[in-house]
Amino acid sequence: MSEYTLRLPPDVQSVQIGAHQLVFIDNFLQDPQALVEAACAASYEPCPGAAEGKGYPGIRAPAPAAYAEALRELAEPLIQINFGVPEDLPIRSSVDSFSLTTTPAAQLGPLQRTPHFDASTPHHMAVLLYLCDERHGGTGFYRHRATGIQRLTAENREPFLDRYFEEINRQPPPLRYFAEGNEQFEFLGMIPARFNRLVVYPGSLLHTACIHPSLSISSDPRRGRLTVNTFYDF
Repeated sequence: MSEYTLRLPPDVQSVQIGAHQLVFIDNFLQDPQALVEAACAASYEPCPGAAEGKGYPGIRAPAPAAYAEALRELAEPLIQINFGVPEDLPIRSSVDSFSLTTTPAAQLGPLQRTPHFDASTPHHMAVLLYLCDERHGGTGFYRHRATGIQRLTAENREPFLDRYFEEINRQPPPLRYFAEGNEQFEFLGMIPARFNRLVVYPGSLLHTACIHPSLSISSDPRRGRLTVNTFYDF
């Protein structure tokens, strides 16, 4: 038995945020502390693009292969059932990594201070395991007010990006982590952080990490906003 055994059967719950369904599972691992210990022993590196003010504002390290394998066994049917992914499409994993938010708000680039999307392909899925508690915020989801877009597609990606860059070039976003919404993005809802909570959502949704900078900016896995981030494509 792996030390990263999932608690079965999983208590799969769904929530509607805006026009889209998201799925989460509480008490996901039987022994989540084993994964915290692995995170404490891991070797972290800055996320690509962080020095240029782009991408994830922190550091990452590879998650254990045994966790990735256990997660994938559950994730494939879970995603196919709940997100309408055809069964004949093979699952591909692009990354399984521990993540810690470490960039102070004053050092964020403009693209890190607004909601973002991971990909505009139809079956790109983000799977996020919280190894921190509710004090570290959660994941927020948004609608772009000018275009009405909540989810990016191949058809609306370029019109959205044209308008988005025009807006932030005209008025750069404040030096802070995004959370409650503003005149550019409407806040639709949030899935709060909870220790050992797994969250699954399309990576094409406009979203961001809602954090408390006074608590969450830390490279210490026992104190900071520790998550395990996995991305699948089909």
